[in-house]
Amino acid sequence: MTTRRDYGPVQLAGYLGLPRWQFDRARQSGDIPAPDRSGGRWSAATADEALARVDDIRAAAGSIPDVGAVRAAEILSSRLGMVVTPDGIAELGRRGLVPVVDYYKEYDLYDGRALEAFTDVAAVADATWSGYLRTADESAAYLRIRRTDLNHLIRAGMLRHVSLGYGPYDRKNRPTVSLYRTGDLDDLAARDDLPWDAVRQARKGQRSPLAALPTVETTSATSPGTSCSQPPGDDPRHAEHGGRWPGHDRTA
Repeated sequence: MTTRRDYGPVQLAGYLGLPRWQFDRARQSGDIPAPDRSGGRWSAATADEALARVDDIRAAAGSIPDVGAVRAAEILSSRLGMVVTPDGIAELGRRGLVPVVDYYKEYDLYDGRALEAFTDVAAVADATWSGYLRTADESAAYLRIRRTDLNHLIRAGMLRHVSLGYGPYDRKNRPTVSLYRTGDLDDLAARDDLPWDAVRQARKGQRSPLAALPTVETTSATSPGTSCSQPPGDDPRHAEHGGRWPGHDRTA
């Protein structure tokens, strides 16, 4: 038993042998009770009571902390014996299967307990494919259309970016290169109300069969005040490089 009179958060975590993330998670869940002394401190009696239950507290808190997409992808790849990408983790987050629970600087942090419990191989395989992010140039190539045709789909609100990556002219923490989900591109390609044959037969300099699509003016959630007719990341300065640059994945 302890000889201290009371404990602060750092002292109690050390006394229980818990890393700080496990300690904080146990506090949030109520497995470690609220401080019972003034100044946010715990009495020695409360500390000893928690120590007697520390194995249960540790098990309830889980063994994986909340982590970024890169580390989460490594964890699932190892656990499931398959390739899982950071884009796939972000897609699992969008689907609510591995929720975003916090942020570190500009990066999402994913629920460690959800990662620890995750076993759906089919879901992660689909998310890894559908969630793969492509620049505008890469998206046009994937659909086998010209970049100008893709711009009309964006202008018409049929395709929206889900994330932003860094271009060669971008400042730190200010990415501008629009990134599009492969799943959204697959959904577009499956639409039978678009003249895909005519679009793919159009040659350089010819008017796009998609030019007649109406413009949808809408505010971008990623870049306030930006409409679909001028989406962020479609800066022609990026086109010569294909728009993809080191660090395009913001979910590391």
